Amino acid sequence: MTYGAAERPPFVFAGAIERRLLYRPPYDWAAIRAFLAKRAIRGVETVEADGPAYARTVSLAGRQGILTVQPGDDGLRVGLRGIDSADGPAVTARLRRLFDCDADPAAIAACLAGDPVLAPLVTARPGLRLPGAWDPFETGCRAILGQQVSVAAAIGLAGKLVAVFGTPLAEPVGGLTHIFPAPEALVEADVALALNMPRARGAAIRALAAAALADPDLFAPAESLEDAVLRFTAIRGIGPSTAQYIAMRALKLPDALPVGDVGLLRALETGTGRPSPAELLARAEAWRPYRAYAAQHLWAADEAAVKGR
Repeated sequence: MTYGAAERPPFVFAGAIERRLLYRPPYDWAAIRAFLAKRAIRGVETVEADGPAYARTVSLAGRQGILTVQPGDDGLRVGLRGIDSADGPAVTARLRRLFDCDADPAAIAACLAGDPVLAPLVTARPGLRLPGAWDPFETGCRAILGQQVSVAAAIGLAGKLVAVFGTPLAEPVGGLTHIFPAPEALVEADVALALNMPRARGAAIRALAAAALADPDLFAPAESLEDAVLRFTAIRGIGPSTAQYIAMRALKLPDALPVGDVGLLRALETGTGRPSPAELLARAEAWRPYRAYAAQHLWAADEAAVKGR
């Protein structure tokens, strides 16, 4: 959600902890900012309407906090308020995953440049990153809410979820008002009724919450992509494509690929039509081990094409 100058939180709060996130250049901040802005959950995230900063609410060890991130001359600049300095390294690790600071753009480009469709996309966006997740459970809920609906519709549902089940900030700042609901808040909730959406989707969120409570390692690193997909598809209501998306964002597996995604198929459409999921899967063999980055390039191209129509 974007906000104007009067509503936005300041980048550096009084008494805030400041950190830097280093990365291998190039880094396409504009693209990751646009991605986050389009998917910002009302109350939890804000992106400046006329500036570069991204901000969100967080909860760590029972403490509420707010973090802000924006580009700087020597990396990404981070401001942390309400967060104990002892938690700084853990926060930095999470943010490095969210902003994909450990990617190797040269290796990714070398892998994908052999595909005639991807080659010009990689040239046009050499520093495109694969956004990760601050909160894996939040990302899993987002993925479920996004099943069979547009990005805008999914984010609208996420905002309602936060308004009904989220934890209000003790001290709201601008558009930042709530912490995203924890699994405990959703495991018994009638999400479908509260959000006026299909009951199966609400049940899937409850099932994800139950799985997260039963298994503290639900979002821990997986031995392989196949193991991760099996882990998430074992949860009722999560199919292979949603599981791949969660593996891509929450587990940061660079070879994940939700082959049934309409945007991916549309981006590869030719004069003879779109490929089938099976045809996409076969073509994507040449993109390994960076199929997730190929997907990010295709999504960015598809969004630009849709916006330009």
